[in-house]
Amino acid sequence: MEMEVLKEMLLQSLEHEMGGVKIYEAALKCVQNEDLKEEWERYHQETERHVQILHDVMAQMQLDPEEQTPGRKIVHDMGASFVAAMQASLGAGDKDQAEIVACECVVLAEEKDHSNWQLIGEVAKKMTGAEGKALKDAYKEVEDQEDEHYYHSKGWLRELSMQCLGMEAVLPPPEERKHVKTAIGQARAEQSRKSH
Repeated sequence: MEMEVLKEMLLQSLEHEMGGVKIYEAALKCVQNEDLKEEWERYHQETERHVQILHDVMAQMQLDPEEQTPGRKIVHDMGASFVAAMQASLGAGDKDQAEIVACECVVLAEEKDHSNWQLIGEVAKKMTGAEGKALKDAYKEVEDQEDEHYYHSKGWLRELSMQCLGMEAVLPPPEERKHVKTAIGQARAEQSRKSH
């Protein structure tokens, strides 16, 4: 295992989760749909927990969670750009559009989170000892939540965009009712909406 690369991946994952907390804070200012607001409030709390989990993992691996790297700065700046986009959209005065922009930002951020945690899971399979256990435990606690964050947010983005376009929307999206946590489940949920 390339430990320097792993350290960088964990630092960037931590930074991304920290940015995710701010993204949800901004998104919650844009949300109008009460079901989505409730979901994002839960995701915000879970993301705060993910930050703590990664801090704990890094402590167990004797890594400094405050270490700054060029890659980590890029991740920080990307998260800040999502927050800025939501603030700009909200400032433009179109509440429906601000909610869509918030959904877009959440989906993009959650896609990266999903990818990060998949990699952490793969690394966890290969590592042994206390470090391996720390990664396995973290992955086990977080992965299902990240899957839900990503797939459900995609459903919300699709349905709210359709509603905004004046098309028939299924709200809450099928991903919610079917408790989707896999790509196959998300594809089936999206397909099932056509029967509504």
